[in-house]
Order: sequence, then structure tokens, then C-alpha cells
Amino acid sequence: MAISKELLEILVCPLCKQPVELKPDGSGLKCVACKRVYPIRDDIPVMLVDEAVIEPE
Repeated sequence: MAISKELLEILVCPLCKQPVELKPDGSGLKCVACKRVYPIRDDIPVMLVDEAVIEPE
């Protein structure tokens, strides 16, 4: 089961409050501003700053 479009529309980065986008491989949600990637585990986004990794563009 993938992340629903409706959920993606309301999720934002907990740190900078900017929108997040699903990574092409579906492994996480990437903030459009600060480039943090929040993992997706068992189809559940883990929106915790401590769990995120900063990924270059």
C-alpha cells in the first residue's frame, strides 16, 4: 500500500514546515526546503526530525 495522495498533500516537514515529496524509490519523504528525508516504515511515514537524514539534491 502506497502513501495516499491526500496524506501527501497535508504532510509537512516538522522542522521547517515546508511540503514533503515522495522519493522516486518510495523509501521516504523528502522536504523540498531543508532536504531532510523522513523514512517510511511499514507504509507509515516516520515524521521525526531525529529519524531524518539530510540528503543532497
